[in-house]
Amino acid sequence: MEDTLEVYKRDYDPKRPQVCMDEASKQLVSETRSPLSAKPGQVEIYDYEYERQGVCSLFMFFEPLRGWRHLRVSSRRTKQDWAYAIQELVDVYYPNAEVVVLVLDNLNTHVLSSLYETFEPAEARRIAEKLEIHYTPKHGSWLNMAEIELSVLSGQCLDRRIADKASLEREVAAWEQERNRQEVKVVWRFTTEDARIKLKHLYPILQPVKIAPPVDVEVKTG
Repeated sequence: MEDTLEVYKRDYDPKRPQVCMDEASKQLVSETRSPLSAKPGQVEIYDYEYERQGVCSLFMFFEPLRGWRHLRVSSRRTKQDWAYAIQELVDVYYPNAEVVVLVLDNLNTHVLSSLYETFEPAEARRIAEKLEIHYTPKHGSWLNMAEIELSVLSGQCLDRRIADKASLEREVAAWEQERNRQEVKVVWRFTTEDARIKLKHLYPILQPVKIAPPVDVEVKTG
């Protein structure tokens, strides 16, 4: 926890951008009957029944100090999907950065070995050297600011029926473009000092250790 909080204290540095990454799933559903369009004095009417069309994964990358975010839509959430998302992050969006300071959770796909299971060793190593990874602790996903953006996305864009991946990509791209145009940022105020007070119960309780006094040993020579 303190490791992540110390990262958030750093000043903005375009050569070492701080990027938070998180994932979410979106159930794709289609209508069984055509909805009735809204009219004056009447809201849109749609049938409660729907057809499941699968699930898509959303990879959220969010740079809170710059107010920039990017969403990648994938049909799966495997190690390879994560690896390609990271490759795109460092090569397309941060090609001039010395290193990307990446904050993310401990999901089993979020490991450097995923790069080696996807790319040739030289390419995997090249990408890995562009990353400075900081993991949030178990049950500490609230420390990841990308989770805040996913919550906003869910309320503003995903809280309705979307039938297919192409439609989902269009919707999140429009949302992303508008949020980036506004340069919506997050000012993180919770510090390590706050954690040691407000979350004191999470820290181990240290017991005093009694150290026995030294024992004089008589050494005989002869």
